[in-house]
Amino acid sequence: MTSRGALTCLAVTGVGEVTRGDDLAEIIAARANLVDGDILVVTSKVVSKSEGRVVALDATTAQARETDRVVARRGATAIVRTHHGLVMAAAGVDASNTAPGTVVLLPVDPDSSARELRARLATGSRRNIAVLVTDTSGRAWRIGQTDIAIGAAGIEPMHDYAGRTDDYGNLLEVTAPAVADEIAGAADLVKGKLGRCPAAVVRGLSDLVLPTGEDGPGARALLRDESFDMFGYGARDAVLAAVGGDPSSHRGFGAAASAEHVIDVLSHLAGDAGSATIGADDQVDVLLRSTPRPAPLSEREVGRLEGRLSAAAFAMGWLPVGASAPGTAGLGVRLGFRRRTP
Repeated sequence: MTSRGALTCLAVTGVGEVTRGDDLAEIIAARANLVDGDILVVTSKVVSKSEGRVVALDATTAQARETDRVVARRGATAIVRTHHGLVMAAAGVDASNTAPGTVVLLPVDPDSSARELRARLATGSRRNIAVLVTDTSGRAWRIGQTDIAIGAAGIEPMHDYAGRTDDYGNLLEVTAPAVADEIAGAADLVKGKLGRCPAAVVRGLSDLVLPTGEDGPGARALLRDESFDMFGYGARDAVLAAVGGDPSSHRGFGAAASAEHVIDVLSHLAGDAGSATIGADDQVDVLLRSTPRPAPLSEREVGRLEGRLSAAAFAMGWLPVGASAPGTAGLGVRLGFRRRTP
């Protein structure tokens, strides 16, 4: 990435109401004086309207249809993972700026929408530009929303600096700016939320625009794989999923923890009532003593402890394989756990 002197964001005005079948590329090209190296930022809503993604459904039904799984729920608010792999409120379903009784769904494939719009604009304007399709999203640790890129063409959506060094010689390990999201947020400053301005041109970043014919990996490259997701559930929802023990809810917990980590956690939970060790075939065994000090565990206490250990193991990606009496003096029950397989 090169140093830059100035960045300009230009609102594309006069677009008006867009309906199914409208040629969005033609509409924008007539109202934006595009030059090589521009980045066109378009809201997903106007893309969806042109693609016929306005449906006569109530918001609740539409959200359920667009949801892959629920991440967190607080009252009427639901944060979900969509079929696109996006995590956002209400599955991206929007009931604003659309006729009563209808809602607007996200584009089926935002990256494909961006590629098609880029190609159409290149044909009509003979300009090499990049295209971002954006939507509004909240942040888990901050109040308020910002626009993010959910579709991209002609641009690398992220710059990975891992392995490079800074001016002080420090190794950069995780620095990876999501430039597509940064551009989306900048463009929204001129598009606004109430001005019915669905597009903006960002100028001054021509070094980020890929050559004609190269669309890049798309905004899908910014989606975090669930196996690396450390926040796949809300705090309450994670507890409920672990206690429920439904194998289908394992997705939200990410990759399975190592056997060593499981042993540390289960040993801590068991305390002086038992111990965890690695058994055969990488199985983790927890041995519960029948006569711990200072007094034996009651049958009810053993049951409660088994429940706690099973819930903890489940949250770490390990499933119970049954309990048995090991037949060793001083030991009552052996609980076995195996790593969940994909």
